[in-house]
Amino acid sequence: MDFNPFRYQDLHDPYPAYQELRDDAPVYWSESAGVFCVSRYDDVLHVLKSPELFSSRAMFTMLMNQGQEGTPPLTPRVLGMMVRILVRTRLNPLEFATARNLIAEDGDRHTNMRNIVNRGFTPRRIAAWEERAREVVQECMQKLEGGSFDVMRDLAIPLPVTVIAGMIGIEHERRADFKRWSDTFVSNISGPGREDPYNKPFQYALIELTNYIRKITRERRRAPADDLISAIVAEQEGAVALTDREVMQFVMLLLIAGNETTTNLIGNAVTALLDHPDQLARLAEDPSQIPQALDETLRYDAPIQLVFRKATRPVELAGTMIPEGANVTLLIGSANRDERRFADPDRFDLDRDARGHLGFGFGKHFCLGSSLARLEARVALEALVPQLSRFERCEAERTLVESFLVRGPRRLELRAVA
Repeated sequence: MDFNPFRYQDLHDPYPAYQELRDDAPVYWSESAGVFCVSRYDDVLHVLKSPELFSSRAMFTMLMNQGQEGTPPLTPRVLGMMVRILVRTRLNPLEFATARNLIAEDGDRHTNMRNIVNRGFTPRRIAAWEERAREVVQECMQKLEGGSFDVMRDLAIPLPVTVIAGMIGIEHERRADFKRWSDTFVSNISGPGREDPYNKPFQYALIELTNYIRKITRERRRAPADDLISAIVAEQEGAVALTDREVMQFVMLLLIAGNETTTNLIGNAVTALLDHPDQLARLAEDPSQIPQALDETLRYDAPIQLVFRKATRPVELAGTMIPEGANVTLLIGSANRDERRFADPDRFDLDRDARGHLGFGFGKHFCLGSSLARLEARVALEALVPQLSRFERCEAERTLVESFLVRGPRRLELRAVA
């Protein structure tokens, strides 16, 4: 087989290919992608639990830097982009490669940064957003009365965008920009934009986001408010303060991980329930099972399908020698369907004990916003599930986000059953 984890066009249904990898090549060298692909649950978990053997720096090099170490070749086009960004933001683009990035750090650098950004995700802060999430869902659900409803456009997108924007302190009227920036970044790191990483839409989105977040960051340093940026820029004894570039990169991470993950968790949950009407009927009768349904969704059809690591030394894994410096792709979506860990894994089952799934990662890099994503998705399903039996999908074919990283429906249009 020729499996390439970067070919998002081939991933409409990746699960048969994952099965083949688990059976025949659990650590598979993808010649066309230049990475080792790890597909079995125990092996993926081992890599996630071994940061001393597998560095998270690969998350930056593979997603943000096109798999290249260091700075990109300084071609006339790259230089033009750098000059444009430098002039319009007064920031050196080369410094983004050295700024701390939460998902791409190891050891003390990661611990220090995680401790800082954790301030904005305490249980008290997360719980305080439930009332606002319910208000947003109630507003979104009013569109359902019109007889047609796009789960993505009308609920799954506006809910996390509104909540994350509110947490950061972004004005209500800038939410459309927030979503546009998010879509552009997802495309550029894992979709069509990756084919031309220096494209103008990405440059403009980066310039706009940088200038906007820098403005808010400097305002919050001078006059703190009750928002996420104020919490993470506040000086604390013993902590190395975040620079403006690091704050911007954290906000970019929130745009993708905190926004897209929740959007697609909702979309994938609704898709799975519509595909399994018996499970939908059970959930409608007993909404207390919604948290369990979300865990099963995270296992069955994970919103984030893979993560990257780099071998810090030669390592043998499942009988395959991985050289030092090799990039490793951990197939989260495959690990969660591994029959060695989950019996009958291709079945969506509310009775399953889905604990242990890797939908939010594991270990030191376990998803920072997992509790917020669970809260938002739970509130959304509590409102939507009782209504779903009155609707059917407008399209039989599932239209997915164009991304090898993010998995979820691009649209999910419903119409009232006649």
